[in-house]
Amino acid sequence: MLFAIFIGGLIGYAFGRFPGFLIGAAIGAFLFNRLKSRLINRLQDVQNGFIESVFAVMGALCKSDGVVSQDEIDMAEAMFARFRLNETQKATAKAAFNRGKAPDFDLDAELDDFLRRCGRQPAFLQMFLQVQVSAVAADGQVHPAEHEMLVRIARRLGLPESQVDQLEAMLRGAHAGQAGGAGGYTTGQQLDDAYKVLGVSSDASDAEIKKTYRKLMSENHPDKLAGRGMPESMREMAEERTREISHAYDVIKDARKQSQ
Repeated sequence: MLFAIFIGGLIGYAFGRFPGFLIGAAIGAFLFNRLKSRLINRLQDVQNGFIESVFAVMGALCKSDGVVSQDEIDMAEAMFARFRLNETQKATAKAAFNRGKAPDFDLDAELDDFLRRCGRQPAFLQMFLQVQVSAVAADGQVHPAEHEMLVRIARRLGLPESQVDQLEAMLRGAHAGQAGGAGGYTTGQQLDDAYKVLGVSSDASDAEIKKTYRKLMSENHPDKLAGRGMPESMREMAEERTREISHAYDVIKDARKQSQ
C-alpha cells in the first residue's frame, strides 16, 4: 500500500507540487484498496465455488451406480470434518451434494461453471479430481461405474484420462501404506503405480523422471495452490498429494538402485 501511495504522490507532485502530491497519494491509496477488495472477493468466489462444485459432483459420483448408500453419505460427512468446514460451508456442501444426486443434475454444466471460476489451472483441476477419487474410493477401490464417470469428469476439465489412473494409483499406494502393505499389494504393483503417479514410462531416463518429479512438486505446492484460490481447508489433501508424489519418486529411485 505504501508503494501505491508513494507512486501516486510522485505523479501528483509532477503536476501540482505539494498539493498535487497529497491528492496523488490519496488517489493511490484509494485505487490500492479497490484492487485489494476485488482480489479478496475474487479469491472468496473461487473458494466458495470450489467447495460447492466439489460436493455437487461428489453427489453425482455417489449416485453413478444407481443408489447412494449410507456409507457414501457417511463418507461425504467425513469430508466435511476433514476439510474443516464451518457451519455455513457445511450447509452449502450438503445442499450441493443433494443437488448432485438429483436425476436432473447437469454434470457438464457444473464442471463448466467450475472451470470458469478457477481459470483452468492444471494443478487446481487435478486437486478437484483428487477429491473425487478419494471420496468414491474410501474403501481403497473404485468401481467401474465410478471410474467411467471420473474419466468423463477428467475429460470435461481438459485433463487426460491418465490423470484418473494416476490418482487411482496414488490412492492404492496410500491405502496399502495405511494397511501396512497388506492386501496382496506386491512390490511390482507398487513400482508400476509409482510410475503412474509421476505420469512417466518405466523406460524414462533418470533425468526425465527427476525433472517430472520436480515439476509436479512445484505445481502441487500447497502454498502455490492456496494463492490461486484453493480453500485453506483443502491444504491437508494438497499436502497428502505432494507426499504421495515424493513417495513414488523414492520407490522408483530405490528400485533402480537395486537393479544396478
